[in-house]
Amino acid sequence: MKHLARVALLLAAISGTSAFAAGPYSDDLAKCLVRSTTTQDKADLVQWIFATMSLHPGVKSLAAVSPEQRTELNKKTARLMERLVTDTCLAQTREAVKYEGESTFQTSFGILGQAAVQELFTNPTVAEGLAAFAKEFDEKKLREALKPDQKN
Repeated sequence: MKHLARVALLLAAISGTSAFAAGPYSDDLAKCLVRSTTTQDKADLVQWIFATMSLHPGVKSLAAVSPEQRTELNKKTARLMERLVTDTCLAQTREAVKYEGESTFQTSFGILGQAAVQELFTNPTVAEGLAAFAKEFDEKKLREALKPDQKN
């Protein structure tokens, strides 16, 4: 269970996946995790990530997640991770930890988290939200800033 708690914490830090170079066993585990999760599993995972991130004081006022919802999401995500690590992807988990250590969880589950978030962004309503953001961005200013030979 100690490993599973670490996985949960590491999964929340999805952006940290590039901090470790994935080895062949981590790659195999990541592929198994992504292949073995349904669209609903990924949606549940994204809900858990969102609910967990909403605990931060900087964004807490933007989301209303009840204690009951948080408990249910924690249980659902724990069952998903347990199923993946102890059943569906057991062989890949054992090999990855044996040859690449426990850091393999950060890499492999980070990739699963990215796949889940990627599915979220394919939703047409979410895509519209991203397009609205893009309208607010000054592309000309960015192009100017990124021109070669610019001095600070």
